[in-house]
Amino acid sequence: MDLTMCGLLPERAAELARLYREHGNWNEVEEVWFEERRANRSTRGSARKIYRVLTSRFKNAPASLPNPRDLPTILGTGATSRDNSQVLYPYLVADDALVRYVVHEYIQRLSADHPDALDFSNETLTTVLDQFEYADGSVFEYADSTTERWCEGFRSVMRDIGVLEDQQTVVGSPPSVGDIPLLVAMGYSYEEGEDGWVESPVGLQYLFQPAERWEELYDRAAETSVWEFVELHGRLELRPADGAYAWLSREED
Repeated sequence: MDLTMCGLLPERAAELARLYREHGNWNEVEEVWFEERRANRSTRGSARKIYRVLTSRFKNAPASLPNPRDLPTILGTGATSRDNSQVLYPYLVADDALVRYVVHEYIQRLSADHPDALDFSNETLTTVLDQFEYADGSVFEYADSTTERWCEGFRSVMRDIGVLEDQQTVVGSPPSVGDIPLLVAMGYSYEEGEDGWVESPVGLQYLFQPAERWEELYDRAAETSVWEFVELHGRLELRPADGAYAWLSREED
């Protein structure tokens, strides 16, 4: 239920990624983080919760996502706060089983052309949550107030990535995807998938991109120096030119 404590918090996440790049290990990052919080008179309890939740996303990030050390380069290249949120968002989904379950359910709603597929009202979210089952067989069972806070946390993430327009909106639409988030989503899809990854690009699906947009997004990626269409066995296939995240080295240079 970590979303009851904090949502995406892109600025704090970017700060932690910067500290990790500078210091190289999480023990030193923790010391610096809490020292800075004390200097700013933040409450230790609040700072500890945020630190635990955000670092969990980075520590548990799959190898298919950019290394957290590379995030300062990526976030420094993003054109907007939405770009940066869309980059950080898959780390949340990969780390939080409950968020991942709900995102997958909404992907299914979207692919099935469900009416108001991206309805994130408390009522619809609760209906989805009620179907969740933990690995030990236990079900989702929390106080109504806790569930409501979780739903609001989830909507805050949807606002950050551009699915919801504002705090009053509960029904969203597929967001536009910036160039940098597109490269990250493409790399994630390629690294997570197998040969047929273009038929189920997880990075684009997590951003609620409907199937009819994929070809346009693939073409956009191929217009960069990072991705290219190559002829294999008599057909064109989309592949990274050097490696899914090789472009990060060029950005750093």
